[in-house]
Amino acid sequence: MEIGNRLQEVRKAKGLSQRELATRAGLTNGTISLIEQNKTSPSVASLKSLLDAIPMSIAEFFATIEKNEEPKIFYTAEEFTEVSPQDGPYALSLRQLGNASQHSLQLLDETYPPGSDTGPELLSHDGEEAGIVLSGQIEITVGTQIHVLNSGDGYLFDSRTPHRFRNLGAVPCRVISACTPPTF
Repeated sequence: MEIGNRLQEVRKAKGLSQRELATRAGLTNGTISLIEQNKTSPSVASLKSLLDAIPMSIAEFFATIEKNEEPKIFYTAEEFTEVSPQDGPYALSLRQLGNASQHSLQLLDETYPPGSDTGPELLSHDGEEAGIVLSGQIEITVGTQIHVLNSGDGYLFDSRTPHRFRNLGAVPCRVISACTPPTF
């Protein structure tokens, strides 16, 4: 899915101009234009700001409509949906299991290459978040607390508390996380 095309589709469906969306999200009109032309990819935090201004969750933004089908129960690794808009050497990967907008739980398979980061702006959204580090090391900021988690460690917090994830290590970090409700 092209992030820019989807953003433009959603923006127009909501009857918003680029300028209005930019003002609501605290971004420049030029930034919105570049994103919609797929000339730049927003950070996770910037995409969250844009979608909050619409309003729409990241899960809804990336949802595929499955009408008149039996609920899907099992998924192959290839059927996960990439919901991270970033690209480049420090781009993190957030692979979502199923269509979170149709459930009360969002489950993510997260991969943070060395140097990757959810962005300088702390994330904040309704819900609760929990995760377990499968491999590598991740620095997590939640409010004023900063902690480095290693393989086997976990976290659980109120997602309304501003938070950030960064891989300061030399190897990729993999985390399995859940958010309920799926407001991210």
